[in-house]
Amino acid sequence: MNLETPIENLRYAGKNYLPKLKKLGIKTIKDLLWHFPARYDDWTESGKVEDIKPNEKISIIGKVAKIENKRIFPRRMVLTTASIEDETGRVKAVWYNQPFLVNTIKPGKLFSLSGKVKSDKYGMYLQNPAYEMVKSEIRDDNLKHTAGLIPVYPETEGLTSRYLRFLIKPLLIKFSDKVPEFLPKEIIERQKILDVRTALKEIHFPSSLEKAEEARRRFAFDELFMLQLKALSERRKMQRQKSVSIKFNQAAIKNFVSSLPFELTGAQKIALWEILKDLEKPWPMNRLLNGDVGSGKTAVAMAAALETAKAGYQSAIMAPTEVLANQHFQSFSKALKDFDLKIGLLTSSGQKGEGISADIVIGTHSLIQENIDFKNLALVVVDEQHRFGVEQRASLLKKQNSSFLPHLLSMTATPIPRTLALTIYGDLDISILNELPKGRTPIETKLIPPDDRKKAQDFIREQIKEGRQVFVICPRIEITENSVSKLQPKNKQLSLKDYLKYEVKAVKAEYEKLSKEVFKDLRVAMLHGKMKSKEKEEIMSKFKNRDFDILVSTSVIEVGVDVPNATIMMIEGAERFGLAQLHQFRGRVGRGEHKSYCLLFTESPLVGETRRLRALLKTNDGFKLAEMDLKIRGPGEFTGTKQSGIPDLAMASLADVNLIKQARSESKLILKEIARYPLILKKLEEFNKKIHLE
Repeated sequence: MNLETPIENLRYAGKNYLPKLKKLGIKTIKDLLWHFPARYDDWTESGKVEDIKPNEKISIIGKVAKIENKRIFPRRMVLTTASIEDETGRVKAVWYNQPFLVNTIKPGKLFSLSGKVKSDKYGMYLQNPAYEMVKSEIRDDNLKHTAGLIPVYPETEGLTSRYLRFLIKPLLIKFSDKVPEFLPKEIIERQKILDVRTALKEIHFPSSLEKAEEARRRFAFDELFMLQLKALSERRKMQRQKSVSIKFNQAAIKNFVSSLPFELTGAQKIALWEILKDLEKPWPMNRLLNGDVGSGKTAVAMAAALETAKAGYQSAIMAPTEVLANQHFQSFSKALKDFDLKIGLLTSSGQKGEGISADIVIGTHSLIQENIDFKNLALVVVDEQHRFGVEQRASLLKKQNSSFLPHLLSMTATPIPRTLALTIYGDLDISILNELPKGRTPIETKLIPPDDRKKAQDFIREQIKEGRQVFVICPRIEITENSVSKLQPKNKQLSLKDYLKYEVKAVKAEYEKLSKEVFKDLRVAMLHGKMKSKEKEEIMSKFKNRDFDILVSTSVIEVGVDVPNATIMMIEGAERFGLAQLHQFRGRVGRGEHKSYCLLFTESPLVGETRRLRALLKTNDGFKLAEMDLKIRGPGEFTGTKQSGIPDLAMASLADVNLIKQARSESKLILKEIARYPLILKKLEEFNKKIHLE
């Protein structure tokens, strides 16, 4: 047996357990050893029966004097009670609904027990203690379930931490000294981290909580180091590719900037200059334009596309939705009307303008269909970059038969905390837009508890009377494969397939309430994810043309929609959203000349939730809010999905700026001489197969 031995070959991994282990991603012995605890039960306090005190946690070793099951009828419960004795006295141990224990915990045998001491009118007892049989009263290192810091693992139905400890402990004894150390000695010494063998022992069965944390830090460093190495090697690979060098066209850029109805911000000027310098290079640009809501990313992308077109090459602008693609088509056509360019639109609903032969082609994922071929594509701009997979992006870059790869500019309106940017987008250069255009009136944000609902609705009515319009966002449906939504019937499991059904139900319910009760005299429309693209586009167009006063929607409204006359963003169940996403919604208003408001309706008066939401009242800075969101909700929630492709420990360490920086600097040093490190190369190869960052 070795680390790559399949778990099928393990003696106690029977047929019943195999699918459950595989569900946790455990296929080999190595996977099992790298299945780390989520937390530890602290049973380090040990003593004799005479030392027992109420409400304390304690571990004792004693002989089983007696064990029996009692059925408690009114509560339909089975109580298993054992008498445990040592030389200082006798104590009861009580378990609930575990009648099988009478076959395991036999009278006359010596057991180690760890549990919390409870007391009732009959005296003190150990409640639901962990247990295991021992050979003597002297504690040893072979204990798996009691006495010490006991690992509690991520579990799945029918697979307990007890069973995982039973499998892992003997394998740890057998294999931990055979695990190869892939990190060079100098990195381990420089970063003051544990060697892999010590770390493996300490993460599963730690000698102290400090040692457990050191072990976790070592494995987090490994993951971050590999992520950085992957990103930096991707960047190096990209710089070895050929692209077309597009010379800076000062006259065209000057004319474009002066033709805009607003002055570029300092951040826009810096970002544009960085992009234009990248376009001059003979290798492909790979840049992320990370802008706060309303910071003017589109104007920067227009200038880059204009420069590319004036050099005789095509640009493709890819948007996540048809609504946004249409909006881009309108804004590009308007802003570039005096520059003698052909602009085309290509979506699943059809083509406009010059289609695929245009200088600038705007579209959705339709741009990467097989029958689409560009003649000389030199710039690809992907809006809301994280919404497209790596494969889609790669296929768009190959959409032509030429000797060069196009330049790539990715854009996102989700301000990304720097730790997340360094990790997820480590292979990209990053430009930051953190300034709002001059003359923008700050959006006033208000928290609306249940008691103030009527007052807020009256305020909305007043605004509509003055000719303004309102967005209403429905509460987010909390949903994963195993979670239960607030909308679903009791005891019914909700799958991801049902998401749209419940999303539509939520929007329809809100629409009915607003159009037939609260604002029945006003014009209310709704928008949701199950509608056809043409229908969505039609509703958005009518809303923009002021045919509706109120638009009820799901978070589909979040990306890029621009309705200057909308001055109120009303968010139902605001506590269900993260700060970053609420900030995105808020950015949909405040785009015209009138003062705008964001009303955060909460469903409960909970102080903890409202304290979190108050951050939105204090700042309009998306980058500050993003940092807070990362700390409060965790990176899995922040990136919108737990399945972001980032390994668990790296994910958990995304708030640790120092560790990320250390991993990045070490990976830069190693990359220069990577051929000297065959174990790192092998590890990188394995890592690349496992990890797909979107």
